[in-house]
Amino acid sequence: MILFESKLPSLTQLKRGKVRDIYIVDKQHLLIVATDRISAYDVILPTPIPNKGKLLTELSNFWFDFTSSIIPNHISSIKLEDILSGKELDQTQGRAVIVKKLTPLPIEAVVRGYLIGSGWKDYQINNKVCGITLPQNLQLAAKLPGPIYTPSTKADAGSHDENITFTETCALIGTDLAEQVRDISIKIYNHASEYAIKRGIIIADTKFEFGIDSNGKLVLIDEILTSDSSRFWAMNEYKVGTSPKSFDKQFVRDYLETLDWNKQSPGPTLPPDIVNKTITKYQEAKKIITNL
Repeated sequence: MILFESKLPSLTQLKRGKVRDIYIVDKQHLLIVATDRISAYDVILPTPIPNKGKLLTELSNFWFDFTSSIIPNHISSIKLEDILSGKELDQTQGRAVIVKKLTPLPIEAVVRGYLIGSGWKDYQINNKVCGITLPQNLQLAAKLPGPIYTPSTKADAGSHDENITFTETCALIGTDLAEQVRDISIKIYNHASEYAIKRGIIIADTKFEFGIDSNGKLVLIDEILTSDSSRFWAMNEYKVGTSPKSFDKQFVRDYLETLDWNKQSPGPTLPPDIVNKTITKYQEAKKIITNL
């Protein structure tokens, strides 16, 4: 079943994001549904990617478990069957999770381990990525001397994320919390990268989102290390100086770059061959990483 927009009349909808629909379960919990919508350049495209939401949910759940020794996450012990039934349960099975309600931080924690995407464009101007000076003469897709933390604002659907400095992050959430987010983000990235490389996948970059619980404790939320939030490269095809083949939606971005489109809503329709190849790449990433 393709799910572009969820409909759960028994629950109050809180928000419809770029990919996820969020509902209120009770005062302490939310239900998050990963739909088959796909966004690029912060624009929701009109063409869904069948089964994408389930693949993202399975991969996120794997990584939440994998990183639970580093930082707590928002996954609750409540099962879908405890609150949904019938068509609503059928609609969400395998693509929804019930999570603890937290206060989200107004930033996205981006970690880059390789020089690609907007980072490469920045670097070509002044040897910097988001204000961080890097060694000279690095090539496209080069591995950085160490992972760098480049936070951004968190935009709503239809708006664009904007890179911000660490100083600006401190102004938004306070220095202590900003340092904690930076340090834990790099720690998660390193831990996941070490695992992924053994499975034949390079995590070029990724983004994390965090929330604060009622005790002021930092908690990992949203999605983690999926093909939507990360760049995954096949290690056996990786070559410095070229844009590596990926297992993520970079494939969709590359197609969109061939179009005469201003990266504003409404987004263009994706042809069937791009949809099918995207599905395949998402499936490959999930299988390689989770071994399922």
